[in-house]
Amino acid sequence: MKGKSRWTKIELRILKIIFLIITFFCLNYKSFISNIFFLYAEEKESEYVGEFFGIKVPLNNYLFVKSVLQVFGYQGRPPAKNEEELEEQIWEQLLLSFVAFQREVNVTQEEVEKEIDKILTKEKVNFDFRKERESYEKWLREKINEPLILFENQIRHLLQLEKLKEKIMEEAKVEVNEEEARQEFLNEYNMLSVELVEFPNIKEAEEFYNKVKRRAKIWEREKEKRPKDFKRPGFVSLEFLIDIWKFPLDSCYEMLKLKINDFYKPTPIYRGYAVFKILEKRLADEENFAKLKDGYYQQITQRKKLKAYNDWLKNLKEVANIKVYKKEEKGG
Repeated sequence: MKGKSRWTKIELRILKIIFLIITFFCLNYKSFISNIFFLYAEEKESEYVGEFFGIKVPLNNYLFVKSVLQVFGYQGRPPAKNEEELEEQIWEQLLLSFVAFQREVNVTQEEVEKEIDKILTKEKVNFDFRKERESYEKWLREKINEPLILFENQIRHLLQLEKLKEKIMEEAKVEVNEEEARQEFLNEYNMLSVELVEFPNIKEAEEFYNKVKRRAKIWEREKEKRPKDFKRPGFVSLEFLIDIWKFPLDSCYEMLKLKINDFYKPTPIYRGYAVFKILEKRLADEENFAKLKDGYYQQITQRKKLKAYNDWLKNLKEVANIKVYKKEEKGG
C-alpha cells in the first residue's frame, strides 16, 4: 500500500505558479513568456499560434488576450464585427503586450486595485473586495464567469497597454501654432444649419443643382417625392459637420458666406454626394479666441500625439512581420 502524498493539489498549484514566475525572470526575452499570461494557464503541453519578430507566440497568450477582448472589448475601438476583426485586435494586443514587457512598462498591485474599485463602484456592489474575498469571487463568477486571478490579470494587461500608449504619446514631439488653434476655435464656434439631399453620384447631383438654381420651388417638390433623401443635421458647429458628416472644410466656410435659402453646389459627404440649402448660420466671435486659446493648444497637441501613437503602432505591425500559423503548422 502506497503512502499518502505529502502534497495537496493546492500546494502543487502554488509551487507551479512560483516556478513559472522564477522561470519568467530567468528566461531570455526570445522565449516571450509574458509576466501575466501564464499564471492561470492550464496544465498542458505548449502550443504556438504564430510569431512576430521571429518569436513564437504561445497558444495560452493568444487565449488570454482573446478572453480580455471578449470581456472588456478594445478601449477606444468599436466592437469587432467579425472573426477577422477580432483576430486582428488579438494580434495587435499581443504585440503591444510584448513591447510593453520589453520596455519594462509595469503595473503595480495598487493600480490594479484602483481600477477594480472603479469597476465595482460603477457596478454598485455592496462589498469591500479587499476584505470580502468570497463575495468578490462570487460576484465574478456570476457576472463574467471568471476566477479572481484571471480577472485581475486581465485588468493588469489592460492597464499595461494603456501605460504603454501614454508613454509613446509622451515621447512624441509635436508642435502647435496659433493659426491651428484659431482654426480649431472657428470650427467649433461657427454654426451652420443646412438641409441636404443625397445622390449616389456627382452627375445626378449636378443635374439637380442646376435645376434648383433656375427654379427654387423644385427643391420642395422633389422633397415631397423622396423625403428620405432629404436630411437636416441640425443647427450645429462646423466641427460636427466636418467630423460626423464628412463635409469638406473649405465647403463649410463657403456655405457660411451664402445667404439664407441659397443653394450650395454638389459636394462629397460621408456617403455619396449632396446638394445643400442654407437654413441658418451664426459666425464665431473672434474676440473670444484669446481667452480660449490655451485650451485649443492642448486639444490639438493631444490629437497630434494620438496620431503619432497610431502611426507608431502602424509601423510596429509592419516591422513585426506578424505570421499566424495555419492549423497544420501549430505545435509545441
